[in-house]
Amino acid sequence: MGAMVLKHFTNEPIPALVSGLLVCFGLYGYSVLLEHTLTYDYLILNLGLALIPLLLSWRIVAVLRRKRWSSWEPLLDTILWLIFLPNSFYMISDYIHIQTMPTSQVLFNSIMFSSFIFLAMTMGIISLYMIHAELRRRIRPRMAAAVTVAVIAICCFAIYLGRDLRWNSWDIIFNPGGVLFDISNLILKPDQYPDIARTVTGFFLLIGALYFIGWQIARTMWHRGVNDLAAHIRKQKHT
Repeated sequence: MGAMVLKHFTNEPIPALVSGLLVCFGLYGYSVLLEHTLTYDYLILNLGLALIPLLLSWRIVAVLRRKRWSSWEPLLDTILWLIFLPNSFYMISDYIHIQTMPTSQVLFNSIMFSSFIFLAMTMGIISLYMIHAELRRRIRPRMAAAVTVAVIAICCFAIYLGRDLRWNSWDIIFNPGGVLFDISNLILKPDQYPDIARTVTGFFLLIGALYFIGWQIARTMWHRGVNDLAAHIRKQKHT
């Protein structure tokens, strides 16, 4: 019964995500028609990067049904998931572009940006929840929660690296030396980056709060799904 509920839960968000994608692309297309420019095409790219960790989490869950997490396939997928997960939360920093827009475009573009950012954040929360749930199946809940908090902290630090130092997930694969150099410089010379603590802490509080809310909603849906399925099974037995 647990497997049936898990399958139902992991597939349930798909129609909503497809609807969200249609809304995002619709608003973006309307923006292109109005302004006759592809200035905001980076929203499409960023949303595509935000989708990668969700796809990886679905794959990890599927692979873990037949393999141990310590085997090479789910372990490699998990490393890639951790590398790309910050992209889902990074999009909230795209609001910074609104300050450079003409006043007449700010309101509509705020709606368009919000649609992309909300969808990316939602995909990140769902992806993190799926991995969190798999951890809870294998280790103690408190330890699973601690790992999840650590992952959120890593994501917040990665957002700073991406927005302020202009690194991205691909650089970890193709230019690890440069990334490690900047990270070591952050550690050795923190006075050169006075805004890092404020930025990382702010993102951590925001993402942590949103994930906690999402976790509570997901757990409520999970228990409701279990109860509904159990009631359905009992009804079938009686009939």
